[in-house]
Amino acid sequence: MDFLNAIILLLNYIFVPALTYGSQLALGAIFVTLIYGILRFANFATGDMMSFGTMVAILFTWYFQSLGLTLGFLPTALLAIPIAVIFMILYMLTIDKFVFSYYRIKKSPPVQLAMVSIGVMFVTQAIVRIIIGPFDRRFFDGEKFIIKANQFKEMTGLNEGLTIKSTQVITIFITIVVVSLLFWFLNKTKTGKSMRAYSDNEDLALLSGIDPKRVVMITWIIAGILATIGGALYGLDKSFKPFTYFNNMLPIFAAAIVGGIGNPFGAFLGGYVIAFSEILITYAYKKFFMYILPESMEPNSLIQLLSTDYKFAVSFTILVIVLLFRPSGIFKGKVL
Repeated sequence: MDFLNAIILLLNYIFVPALTYGSQLALGAIFVTLIYGILRFANFATGDMMSFGTMVAILFTWYFQSLGLTLGFLPTALLAIPIAVIFMILYMLTIDKFVFSYYRIKKSPPVQLAMVSIGVMFVTQAIVRIIIGPFDRRFFDGEKFIIKANQFKEMTGLNEGLTIKSTQVITIFITIVVVSLLFWFLNKTKTGKSMRAYSDNEDLALLSGIDPKRVVMITWIIAGILATIGGALYGLDKSFKPFTYFNNMLPIFAAAIVGGIGNPFGAFLGGYVIAFSEILITYAYKKFFMYILPESMEPNSLIQLLSTDYKFAVSFTILVIVLLFRPSGIFKGKVL
C-alpha cells in the first residue's frame, strides 16, 4: 500500500505536471526550431509572440463568456483559440513584411536578425501590456477537474490523492494532434517537402523552382499556430502573465537546443527533457521516501536538490552542458 501511495505521489506532483509542461514547451521549441531551420535566425521574440496569441485568446474567451457561449465541460478558450491563431498569423506576417523581410533581402547575418528579434520582442511585450495589462489574467472556466484528490482517495482507499485537471488532458491531447499533423505536413506534402528542401539548401531549392516567399509565409503561418496554441494551453493550465512568457523563453530555447536546433522532432522531445528535469530536480522527495523506506530510515530534511526558485537554473545548466559536450543536440540539428 505504501508503495502505491509513493507511485501516486510521483504521478500527482511529477509525471502529470511534467508531461503537461513539457507539451507546452515542446510547441514553443518547435516554433524556435522552425524559424531557425528555415529563416536561419534565433527568434528571441518567441515568448512574447506566445504571449500575444494568448492575450487574444483570453480577450475572445471573455467576450464569448459575456455572450453566454460555452462548451459545457470543456473550456470556452477552445472556441477562442482558432480566432487567436488568425490574429497571431496576421501579426507575424505584418512583422515579417515590415521588419524581418528587409534584413532577409539584404542577406543580413543571422546575428543581426537575432538582434532585430529582440526589438520585436520589446515591441510585442509593450503591445500586450498596454492592451491587457501586466497582471495575472485567467480564462475563468479552465480549472475543471476530471479527478479530484478526495474522490481518488475514496475510490482507492489510498492516503495519496491524484488530481487531474481537464486542462492537463486537453494540453497533452492537442499537442499530440498538432505535432502529428505538423510532422505529416513536413514529411508527406509537397509544400512540406519544399520547406525541408529550402532549409537544407536554399540555393539548390531556388534552382528547383521553389518559391522562397511562399516558404517564408507558410513558416510564419505554422509558427503562428504553434505560438498561439502553446501559449494559450500554458495560460489555460496555469495563468496568464506577460512576464512569465518572457521567462519561459529560456526553457523553450533550452528544449530546442537540447533536441538539436533545426530538428522539429528533437525540439518536441527536448521540451519533455527540460520539463522533467526541472520538476525532478526541484521536487521535495521527503514524503516519497517516507513511504518506501523503513521508519528508522525516514529522512528529516526535504530531500530537495534545488529550490523551485532555481527552476530556470536547471534549464540553463542543461543548455550549457549540451552546448559544451554535444553542440548539435541529442539529435543532429538543422534537419527539417
